[in-house]
This record gives sequence, structure tokens and C-alpha cells, in this order.
Amino acid sequence: MGIVRVGPPLEGSIQEAEYRRVFEAMVQEHADALYVSGEGENTPNRRLIVQLAEKNRLPTIYPFRGFVEAGGLMAYSVDLADIFSRAAGYIDQILKGASPGDIPIYQVAKFEFVINMKAANAIGLTIPPALVLRADEVIE
Repeated sequence: MGIVRVGPPLEGSIQEAEYRRVFEAMVQEHADALYVSGEGENTPNRRLIVQLAEKNRLPTIYPFRGFVEAGGLMAYSVDLADIFSRAAGYIDQILKGASPGDIPIYQVAKFEFVINMKAANAIGLTIPPALVLRADEVIE
């Protein structure tokens, strides 16, 4: 089961109620873990999603490090700073006269894995040392 969108992405709106309903359903179905998708409506609601995951002691992997910085357990994602930097380079080339069709497409090769040990402790989860060693960053 995943996170679904109903209504505009504003806290206090019907969307917040929908997130709460979905988490309640996951708990009733005894979900073991959750993967939050990278769809745009989840990012402005990241604090709510992180709070609900912690409240329900649901191990969750997020699409971007911002969720982990907001208190989430872990994220495995593309390096957004790298992607935005490359996008700026594309824009520069286009503004200097390059045809967009002539610019090679960059395939993402840089990913980052971030673990929040405080979040793991909050839900009573022990992260295996081997996994911690593989992380690009560990938030204590």
C-alpha cells in the first residue's frame, strides 16, 4: 500500500486526513515497512509522513534526503544537487546556441544512501552494522 493523493497538497486540508487514513489502513493490515514514492505531493507533506511513520513504528524508506533530515529513517535516491547542477549546464549550453536535441542525455550514476539512527532508535529498529557502513551519510 502506498501514499495516495486526494485534494491539494496543503497541511490541514483533506489531504492530511487522507494520509492519516492510509497510515491507519496500513497499521490495520499489519504492514511491515513502507516505501514513500518521489511524487511531488509527498514532499510538502514530508513532516506529516515522517511523523505518522514514527508514530506507527513503521520502518520507512524515503525518496529524498529531505525526508531523513525531517526525521525519517532512511533514503536512497539520486543526488539532487548533482542533477540540478547538470541541468544548469544544459541551460547554459542552450542559451549559448546549442540545440537541445544535440546535447547528450545524462544517465544518473550518483546515488546517495542516508540513514537516521535517531529515527531507528525511536521505532526500536536495529540497523545492521554492514548497512550503516554502506551509507553515504549517517545522521546521529
